[in-house]
Amino acid sequence: MKLVKATLESIPVERPEPSPEAPQGLWLDKGYDFDEVRALARTFGFTAHIRTRGEEAKAIKQEASFRARRWVVERAHSWMNRFRGVLIRWAKRVDTYLAMLHFACALITWKKVTSMRN
Repeated sequence: MKLVKATLESIPVERPEPSPEAPQGLWLDKGYDFDEVRALARTFGFTAHIRTRGEEAKAIKQEASFRARRWVVERAHSWMNRFRGVLIRWAKRVDTYLAMLHFACALITWKKVTSMRN
């Protein structure tokens, strides 16, 4: 929550101007459920889609078969955490750690592609 402004200011890609016909959404999880974040999103021209705290728990109580939707990034981070060299940084040099990170991403992608073929 504290780094939202810095993150939005550092967007490296030039974005088109948002308009009523083509608004730009900003999807955030319940960790960003603050009025300050909503105000910042409006300031930067985003339409904020922020999951409120307790919303998921309420949905689970209402529907027994409800499964929480996870963002693609959260899922990818979970898969990368299975690699001990990424989860616990043993490498002292940055290039060695980066190589392990690239290897983990490549292996995850390869496994996903081969499982889609079958």
